[in-house]
Amino acid sequence: MAAKGSCGSVDERPPLAAQRPLGPQFRWLWGAFAISSFGTWIAFDAFPLIAILVLHAGAAEVSALASASLAVGAMLAVPLGPWVERRRKRSVMVAMDLLRFASLASVPAAYALGLLGFAQLLVVSVTVAACNIAFKAASGACLKALVPPESLLAASSRFEATAWSATMVGPPLGGAAIGLLGPVVTVIADAVSYLLSAAGIRAIGGEEPRPAVAERLRLSEVLEGWRHILSSPSLRPLFFNTVLVNGLILATAPLLAVLMLGRLAFAPWQYGLAFAAPCVGGLIGSRLASPLVARFGRHRVMLAAGALRSCWSLGLAFIPAGLGGLALVIGVQFGLVTSVGIFNPVFVAYRLERTPKDRAARTLSAWSVTSSLTIASLTALWGLLASITSLRDAIATAGLLMLGAPVLLLRGRRALKVGHEVAASEA
Repeated sequence: MAAKGSCGSVDERPPLAAQRPLGPQFRWLWGAFAISSFGTWIAFDAFPLIAILVLHAGAAEVSALASASLAVGAMLAVPLGPWVERRRKRSVMVAMDLLRFASLASVPAAYALGLLGFAQLLVVSVTVAACNIAFKAASGACLKALVPPESLLAASSRFEATAWSATMVGPPLGGAAIGLLGPVVTVIADAVSYLLSAAGIRAIGGEEPRPAVAERLRLSEVLEGWRHILSSPSLRPLFFNTVLVNGLILATAPLLAVLMLGRLAFAPWQYGLAFAAPCVGGLIGSRLASPLVARFGRHRVMLAAGALRSCWSLGLAFIPAGLGGLALVIGVQFGLVTSVGIFNPVFVAYRLERTPKDRAARTLSAWSVTSSLTIASLTALWGLLASITSLRDAIATAGLLMLGAPVLLLRGRRALKVGHEVAASEA
């Protein structure tokens, strides 16, 4: 039981149990995540490069490949949340890993036989996107089952640090591999990483009980994840805030690429450096999350970091040419990534704490589906906005909208605080 403060309120700082070892089962789950994350980031942008360099696709086809895979994959994943809820989570994770392996492995196989086409790339992209959502829903529920509530922040911080390490190291390695061996080889690496991830999940061991739910899937259960989110005063503001902020950040990514590589004539290595170097901030932020929570409390840290991560992107609309522009991008991205590195582990742990076990997969699936559809829609919308106005105007518009995103958190700050106190008392 968490200690009471002098005013009688529950202390929202995590108990000392959060410092205990997380155990061998968690380490297998963490290792599987690390392997697949590095494989994914090594193959970063492999499909667009294959489409351009191998299939000689145009800009419209490459844009369709990026947006359609997210949108269609998300729509296919809508019924997967309740489906995952009815099954052993590790079995679902292994199945999704194997399906991603088979899908990705078909690309180099078709390339070797001279049969690779744009339609296959699109089908594989959609399949992987849907599997990603199902896997994420199952892995979140699995983490909640493996780790005690007081250790969720420590576990989430490790996943966050691993994700930023993969983001920092993977693309340079993948770029070197593409330069030496071509883009198809990175797809092979990504496929193998999912095979190794499946082996790691199988190695978790122990008996996972079958969920006690009805066998027949009701149509109403498809929407249960959204109902849980929108009916929760503490999750609802986080949902709208994270979906909006992540959508605006990723919607401007293609515009930044065109601005930096085209209009401002940055070299490809400079562009890569501008977004790889700031990932150090993600590592720093993920390491700071637990100490900051111990010092200031989860409620304050999540609100502060959530607000800070919205304050950086506007600066990207004013990138000049040359080294000054490179320094500006690195500085802005470092601030953004550090804020995200602090916010994400606290947010992920809190979301799992506030979601019952029997709704975890559906809730996480609904969250991911909404995020993917929002990113796809905003990416297309911001591409249109840039064509009507200008690249800088579109990037600035996204930055200005992000400045208003913290209002969503601040309006729900009372519910967030109460949610933290309830979670602390339950721990």
